[in-house]
Amino acid sequence: MNITHVVENLNRGGLERMVLELVKIQHRQGHRCQVVCLFETGSQAHELDALGIPVIGCHKRDGVDFRALARARRSFARHGTEVLHTHNAVAHYQAVLASCGLGIRRILNTRHGMGVNQRTGRREWLYRRALAHTDTVVTVCQAALRDAVARGIVPRVKAEVVPNGIPVNLFAPASPDMRLRLLEALQLPAHAPLIGTVGRLNWAKDQIGLIRAFGQVHARHPHAALVLIGDGELRAHLQQRVNDEGLQQAVHFLGDRNDVQALLRGLDLFVLSSLSEGYSMALLEACATALPIVATDVGGNGEIVHDGHTGRLVPAGDPPALAEAMLALIQAPQKASACGRAAREWVERNGSLETMAGRYDRLYQDTEH
Repeated sequence: MNITHVVENLNRGGLERMVLELVKIQHRQGHRCQVVCLFETGSQAHELDALGIPVIGCHKRDGVDFRALARARRSFARHGTEVLHTHNAVAHYQAVLASCGLGIRRILNTRHGMGVNQRTGRREWLYRRALAHTDTVVTVCQAALRDAVARGIVPRVKAEVVPNGIPVNLFAPASPDMRLRLLEALQLPAHAPLIGTVGRLNWAKDQIGLIRAFGQVHARHPHAALVLIGDGELRAHLQQRVNDEGLQQAVHFLGDRNDVQALLRGLDLFVLSSLSEGYSMALLEACATALPIVATDVGGNGEIVHDGHTGRLVPAGDPPALAEAMLALIQAPQKASACGRAAREWVERNGSLETMAGRYDRLYQDTEH
């Protein structure tokens, strides 16, 4: 099949990582793929360039940009696009507009989150208009499907769930050697508990709440360290909050990294403090690394983290509950190890890239949906 994926860009993030991995496996399976980016191609586009998979940047400007639409339309036509697979709302309605009249056989959209941000009104209105020309809307978890249907955004008859997947075989369990390397890199003592998280530094991930919760953990375990992997618009604000809390020696901002797999293997505990989440790639990767997990019970988190079995679920926006859950696992290392092993077993059965790609392939070929 000739498949075109449309995204805003291929900068670092969970959505972008899912698209990269899906395109790679589709390429290996013999499909002819390309990725069209509405804006810049992004920092991870080189991964597809190296495989000879085209990545086209449309360099869209604010507002209606007919030149960007024309670039996208030409890309669809030149590729002989049979399946148009868009990702999230803006990419979808822009791509649907650009593809009018091209006779594309299947048009799918994946909603990667819960559709919750501070500016959704106009975006969702345009998105709903585009659904008249859409065959299938995929949500990445059952919680997102229920929410989108209940809010009248997605017709139930067009809705499907395809959970995200990762290349599980590329992830190895956490190890004492990797832990020691990370401790040495951070200049921490060997007995320091290492708590980590991966994600953009923005309001949705609520790293402010995580820092507050970690302050309570640090009061009980003065050698504990918090590792923040990722970057974003709130970095300076978060660093100031760390200073205000007197935690500057215990909280480590590692920034945007390309060695996340190795860093995960050095942690003792993975934490996700999100206020809103779809089906977190970071949680899947933590599972594949056999880490015990503490996560907020939002979006699809509860479909990945099984409370008391693979980790702990806590209410969002509740730093004391987050701190209590972290402390419970830090203080019970055998229980934490058992949670990590169970997480790895779960993701091997349910979170593989191959499973996700197979589900999308069936939707691409479905002529009756």
